[in-house]
Amino acid sequence: MITKIIVDAVGLVLIVLIAWYFWFSRKKGEAAAVSGGVQEAYIIVKGGYTPDVIIVKAGKPVRLIFERREASPCSERVVFKDFNVSRLLPEGEKVAVEITPERPGEYEFACQMGMFRGRLVAEAG
Repeated sequence: MITKIIVDAVGLVLIVLIAWYFWFSRKKGEAAAVSGGVQEAYIIVKGGYTPDVIIVKAGKPVRLIFERREASPCSERVVFKDFNVSRLLPEGEKVAVEITPERPGEYEFACQMGMFRGRLVAEAG
């Protein structure tokens, strides 16, 4: 009886920790580098986006360079719904996506199936 309670308690704690890690923790993100007046970040596409949170300054142009390193059909396109932008990501090629977040906020990007997800965080500049 006591063993069952301990096993149940440990299981419940693990479930809570897993849920927190995947759904409730917020990643800090990686700041975009500035090159020639454009904020730029390099994103590897392999099992997801790395990094998956990019921090930029609002009102300034952003260039996100995606390099797809896998053949999964899910990763063949990246979609920025807030900017009405969608780009094909051929395997092994670098593809630049240029956008300008005019206002501070969080802008999601994802594969066409919505399984790979990332965020562009535009901070007041």
